[in-house]
This record gives sequence, C-alpha cells and structure tokens, in this order.
Amino acid sequence: MTFEYVQVSSKLINLSISKSEISMKRLLSLCFFFTVGLSLSAAQAATTLLTNVNGYTLNTEGELVRFSQLLVEDDIIIAMDEGITAAQLKEADVIDGLGNTLLPGLIDAHGHLLGLGQNLLEVDLRGTRSEAEAVQRVASFVGPAAKQGQWVVGRGWNQVLWDVPEFPVKDTLDNILPNNPVVLSRIDGHALWVNSKALEMAGITASTTAPAGGEIVKNAKGQPTGVLIDNAMLMVEALLPVPDDAQLKAQLDAATQHLLSVGITAMHDAGIPKNTYDFYQAQARKDSLGVRVYAMIAATDPQLPEMLNAGHILDPQRMLSIRSVKAYGDGALGSRGAALLAPYSDDHDNHGLLVTPQEQLPSLFRQVLGANFQLNFHAIGDRANRLALQQFAKTFGEFPENTERHRVEHAQVVAVEDIPLFKEYGIIPSMQPTHATSDMNMAEDRIGAQRLKGAYAWQTFLKQGSRIAFGSDFPVELANPFHGLHAAVTRQNAAAEPAEGWIVSESVTLTQALRGFTLDAAYSGFQDEYLGTLEVGKKADFILIDRDIFAIKPALIRDTQVLQTWVNGQRRY
Repeated sequence: MTFEYVQVSSKLINLSISKSEISMKRLLSLCFFFTVGLSLSAAQAATTLLTNVNGYTLNTEGELVRFSQLLVEDDIIIAMDEGITAAQLKEADVIDGLGNTLLPGLIDAHGHLLGLGQNLLEVDLRGTRSEAEAVQRVASFVGPAAKQGQWVVGRGWNQVLWDVPEFPVKDTLDNILPNNPVVLSRIDGHALWVNSKALEMAGITASTTAPAGGEIVKNAKGQPTGVLIDNAMLMVEALLPVPDDAQLKAQLDAATQHLLSVGITAMHDAGIPKNTYDFYQAQARKDSLGVRVYAMIAATDPQLPEMLNAGHILDPQRMLSIRSVKAYGDGALGSRGAALLAPYSDDHDNHGLLVTPQEQLPSLFRQVLGANFQLNFHAIGDRANRLALQQFAKTFGEFPENTERHRVEHAQVVAVEDIPLFKEYGIIPSMQPTHATSDMNMAEDRIGAQRLKGAYAWQTFLKQGSRIAFGSDFPVELANPFHGLHAAVTRQNAAAEPAEGWIVSESVTLTQALRGFTLDAAYSGFQDEYLGTLEVGKKADFILIDRDIFAIKPALIRDTQVLQTWVNGQRRY
C-alpha cells in the first residue's frame, strides 16, 4: 500500500510506505494520525475577511465585476459578498479595508527579475541627459574605493534622450576608470557601452570581426568605439563573474520587495540561464519566493536540452512554474537592431540584426515544441515577427498536439497584413505599453509613418480577438504596472505628452488594460485556472490601492500608490 502527497496543514508531504513494511496496527495508527492532523488543519485554517472594500475584478469572461467583501481561507478565496455565511463570519479575522480599492494582484508578463535586482544594486543610468552625466554617475557610484580590476556594471543609458543623441565612446569611461573593466547596458539591454579595459580583456581590436547577429561599432579610423550591439555583447558578457547564490539572493530580495511595493504579485521572467533555473527551484523548496515566477528558459543556454528533458516544473504552492522557452529573434528599435523587411528610415543601409540566424529557426522550434514546452519568441521588427509567424505555422504541422498559447514577445512593429496571422495561429502578442510612450520620440524616425500603422497596435489586436499579455520589460522600463495601465489608456508619457495621445486610435479601455495585466497575463502562462481574477477557488493574490482608478481621470492612474499587497493569502507588503 502506498500513500502519496498527503495534504497536512498546507504542507505537502510525500509518503511512500510499502505493504511489507507496515502492520495493520501501525496502519490504523497512521490513519488516525492523519485524520486528527487533517481535522486540526481544518480547524486551524487561517480565515480572513476583507470587508468595506471597493473591489474590482474580472470574471473568467473578462467582464468587470464589483464586490465589497472577500473571504480567504489560507491561500484560497472561499466566498465573496452574499456568498459569505454567518458561520464563516464568526470564525474569520476581520480586516477593514476603509473603503479603499481592491484589485487582483497585477501580473507583469515580461520582465527580468534578477536583472531588476541587479539594477537596483548597481549603477543606474536611467534618466541621464548626457554622456557626461552618465559618466559622473558611474564615478559617484564607484567612489574612490574601487579596487583595481574590479568589474563596474550598470544599466539604463539611452542616447536618444541625451543632448547629443549619439552613441557614447570608451574614452570618457577611460578617463575615470582606466584600470577597471566597465560594462554599461543600454536601457533596452541590446547594446553595451564599455571602456578600453573591457575591450582589451575581450580581445576586441580594430581587426575583430563581429559575430553573426551582432555589431562592434567602429569609428572612421576603424577603431572600436566602445559600443557593442546584440550578439557582440556576448564577447564581454562572457567574462563577467558569475554571481554566486548569495548575490542572486540579494538581487531576488531587492527585486521582490520593489515589485510588491508597486502591486505586482506575479511576473514572467523572460529568459533565464541554467544557474538561475536551479536557484529558483532551490528558493521555491525553501518557500523563499515572495512573488510568483513564471520562468522562461533561455534558448541560448548550452544546457537547454537537459532542462527540456526535465519537463515542466511547478512547485506545490504554485509560486514557481517553468514550462516555456524564450528565444531571441532580433534586437531593439532604439539601437537599430530590430530586424526590418525594409531598411531603417534613418539608416538606409541597415535592415537590423537577426540574433538567431533564420536557418536555425526550424530546429529550434522543433526542439522546443517537440518537448511540449511553450515557445516565447522575441520579435520587435516586422521581419522578425514575420519569420516567427511563418515558423510557428510550419512547426505546428509537425506537432499538432502543441499549438496553444505560444507567444511573440513585444510584437512591436508588425506588417499590417501579418497582424491577422496572430489570431489565425493562436499566437499571443506579449506587449509592453510603456515601450510605446518611451519609443514615440524616435519610432517614426526609425521606421517612418507608413510602418507605424502596424506598430504598438494594441487595439487592432484586441478587435480581431487576440488576447494580449501586458508587461513592462523591467528593468528596461520601470516595473510600476500603473505606469503601464496609464500608458495603455492614454498613450501618453509621464509629462502627459502628447496632449491627445500618440496614435491614440490604438489606446485601450481601462478594463482591457486591466485584463492584459491580470486574466490574459495569467492565461499566457497557463495559470488562469488559479490566477488573474478574484473568484471562489482561486489563489488569494490581491492589492489595496489609494484611489479608484475607474472613477478618476486617466491622467491620475499613473500616480496610484499601493497600500497593501497580498500573495497566497499572506500580506507581504
């Protein structure tokens, strides 16, 4: 006789007891033990009533529903409003919501968890207005105590916003840190600004040829300037010290606290290597994940076959799920690495970069779909999007049992005639509203007015029946989901520009935007059965905020403050 996975006090216990090893007397004693244990567990279950709240959720059909009371037992919603009985009320700990607005926990469908943690702990160049200001931030961060040879790492520069909108050069970094390798990632993560020491350590000289899918930017004399784009970044990144578990834990804790503070209860981690794959599982076993993580394995990891062979990962508390792969189609628009069908409007000899060569796509798609994993393909330019759609269609013919909920990450610039193929093939566009408001100052320069008709086209996707998973791509953008909700509804930046919104015909309603950050984000991660809405039987992930976002001017959504964040029935912020 074998007992397996007995639930006791919300702890999953795996027991394997052979018939030959146990007497009937011991079996009866064991049954009594578990009967008492289960009874005590039921009696001691933590029941919490959230009352006097201005509650909003969606139902499974995506319709907006309002409520004023929510009853939670342990980590599960067990009743709402009139469904709450007098007997349940008698046993519950009551929390007065003081009339504040309660929403489902928000889900960011595309971010980089440890990247955010690293960004919070290292040099932050976001918001700099010049190359000189960025260099000064590096100098201030390092201070006089930098040890010779110590790596200096940072992120966030964006030359498009500088007073001179040109790529930076290594010389300005050499002036302050000649003996330390300096590695500074562009805000989108698709370009590196490094100094001469880093170039020297990577062996990059005037005669070095960039790898396929990458570019070593060189000056008129043929010398490297210090900027590396897409696959050329790997030449330096391969030298970076691999963080140990203590460093990963520091990054995890910093990122988790930040996400909880802005109302994010779950996130999709877009591309993790093997050491992070192992680290997340170790944290899940120790119940040390503070937000839910839906992790995508990086297709570039040499140990991808091993991770695919291990199958899907789902911990008992459903804090960690791994069943997808992130593949890389092209670069980013800002660094002119997005792969385009026609040349860049502001660089007529440049079509962008294919990070994964086209001839490798068939084998990659077969490998992932054949292992019964979801494939989430990074595609920003219209050529990368078209190649992804074409390859999905071909591979679905080989694996008809695995054709659901695959995704294109970003789907940023899509040929208008290709947009219906997302619906036809069942491909989910995973999009980031703040990318539009960040890119609007340069997007038309890059691709021209005609191609903008298929760019950042949220409402067009929704009208054809596509389900959009919304996110932020943090730390490329700020993680705050209320910035995303605001951008989705207004098509404006933080300064309320432009006054009428940028390509306002593609804006969405607040209900549609909320759905993208809740129900459809959960759907895109195969989690909609237990996440994404506040309904009986689902996980108790919710937030309390300081304003009714459905009753205020859309311009005020961006400044929403989170008062409380609950995950798995526990208040974590």
